[in-house]
Amino acid sequence: MLPFAVPYPPEQEDGFWGIPTSTIDWCEENYVVSVYIAEALNTITNSVFIALAGFAIYHAYSNKLEPRFIFTALGFLLVGVGSWLFHMTLRYHFQLLDELPMIYATCIPFWSVFSEFRTKRESVYVAIGIFTAANTLTVIYLYFKDPTIHQAGYAMLNAFIIFKSLHLTSLHVHDNLAKKQLYRTMFFGVSIFLLGYFLWNMDIHFCDYVRGKRREWGMPYGFVLEGHGWWHILTGTGIYYYLVYEEYLRCFLTGTEKFFTFKWVAGLPIVSCVDAVGLEKYKANQHLKQLDAEVKKDI
Repeated sequence: MLPFAVPYPPEQEDGFWGIPTSTIDWCEENYVVSVYIAEALNTITNSVFIALAGFAIYHAYSNKLEPRFIFTALGFLLVGVGSWLFHMTLRYHFQLLDELPMIYATCIPFWSVFSEFRTKRESVYVAIGIFTAANTLTVIYLYFKDPTIHQAGYAMLNAFIIFKSLHLTSLHVHDNLAKKQLYRTMFFGVSIFLLGYFLWNMDIHFCDYVRGKRREWGMPYGFVLEGHGWWHILTGTGIYYYLVYEEYLRCFLTGTEKFFTFKWVAGLPIVSCVDAVGLEKYKANQHLKQLDAEVKKDI
């Protein structure tokens, strides 16, 4: 036992929320910190996810970014809240509130990058296709209740988005500094996410050893070895980086990059609007051009 440590109490079969009904029970021992929280560290670490999602929503709104980025951040905010409730209760319905929003929130950036430079009709087809696939995945997952199905689907969605985004960057971002900033942001985001995935897997495969070490060290020192908690912290951060990447890339794809600047604040990337008036005039002009083109097409 390390100095000033508090011994871990025995793990409880159930607590305030009853016997777990979720299909997954993580390596953190249940109800050892509080009778009201099944997995205390796995619950509290979601505050990072929730805070960064809220930060992304605020900056997307205040810097006049497109609604798609607000909705994406809202989706990941729901993931953080759902994950908080899931780990706090280990109830199956809250498990779904954690897992399914991960898929549906990711559908928005998927639609965004695969709709670039397409007609409105084609963009609608992309939306129908991706949400049909998400609904099909949901039905399959609810039937088999195998977490591997959900995890594989989520990984494939993100892989498609990342490769498509990098392809769009290479083709349409000609400013070398901006391209470097984008690649740097994506590199950090993916690296942080993968580090979280690695720690999560260490938590799974070495659970007995890790549990023994936690009890050997005592609280709060043992909290450092909660691998799934680190997964929440690191993936929440990685997803934030990825979201900012998409925001800045979109500026170049829409020709609005001159109205925005990319900067780092306290280690976090931010896309900031530097000319709100000019941006609104540009959008109005583009809208008029689009209407004129549609009128000429009808004629």
